[in-house]
Amino acid sequence: MATVDLQLRDIHKGFGAFKALDGVSLDVAAGELVCLLGPSGCGKTTLLRCIAGLEHQDRGQIYRSGRDVSAMPPQARDYGILFQSYALFPNLTVAQNVGYGLANQGRESMRARVGEMLDMVGLAGSAEKFPAQLSGGQQQRVALARALAPNPSLLLLDEPMSALDARVREHLCGELRNLQRQLGITTLMVTHNQDEAMLMADRIAVINRGRVEQYALPKTIYNAPASAFVAEFVGQGNWLPFEREGVRARVGGLSLHLEAPGTQTQGRLFCRPEAVLINPDAEQENQFSARMREMTFLGNRCRLRFELDELPGHALLAEIAPESMPQLRDDHIRVALPARSLQVFA
Repeated sequence: MATVDLQLRDIHKGFGAFKALDGVSLDVAAGELVCLLGPSGCGKTTLLRCIAGLEHQDRGQIYRSGRDVSAMPPQARDYGILFQSYALFPNLTVAQNVGYGLANQGRESMRARVGEMLDMVGLAGSAEKFPAQLSGGQQQRVALARALAPNPSLLLLDEPMSALDARVREHLCGELRNLQRQLGITTLMVTHNQDEAMLMADRIAVINRGRVEQYALPKTIYNAPASAFVAEFVGQGNWLPFEREGVRARVGGLSLHLEAPGTQTQGRLFCRPEAVLINPDAEQENQFSARMREMTFLGNRCRLRFELDELPGHALLAEIAPESMPQLRDDHIRVALPARSLQVFA
């Protein structure tokens, strides 16, 4: 069992009548990178600020390595933080920005540490430049070097990639993840970008309206969402209203086989687009006739929009590899919704 570094217990925080955090509890292992994922206004940044001591929770405890830090001031909590805006001082050089939190060290020791940090983030030749002379990605690296310079035991990242374009963001996500693993530093990262969370996190906490809907491995979040909100927020999905008949579900005029009986008498069936089979083998279960409405080429995959013949007006999605795209004589196709891929939600 990994040592628990950060523990959150029943954290509540309100702003007037608005409840930003509603009983959040999490355990973060030493050296783990956890992403707090959710839509804008869900409470993830407020939670990060409570951990940092920049906001004080109304109720609940925060522990670091078993020590209660709930009431400690920010400077006593031993963390580095990287803000969304980077918050670099425009009138200071890169070296001065990185060394800002090292004022209690001697000049030579500070210079050596700044050099070490800039080398680590790939900016060894930029010490005398000013922030305005750097690209957005380079500024982000300077801010990261500054956060790490005092050698904290916890790193807090608040939407660190949001100001970058997609290509730079993906590259820096990989660099930041590799650096975090190299240092073995416990890290919490706030993001609303599910791709970032999937790419970087050891575990993801999906937050909605101040509550943790699911806290699990990225593949579990995607393949076995614990709630309809998680299923809708992470990735694409198909939804079908149903009424249960034992191990079968009635959807309009269709009858689908489910993998196991359940107590839910009605609700919604959920299926990922990549789980839909196009022109499947004859023995495949839950097979229906459909009409293809649109096909979009997305490089590494094709996205098909179709309607089941017995559910006109209800658009569904399938995603397949381009080389698996069937040769169509017209817009009629056969599709299958495998029982193992159908999940039931209220």
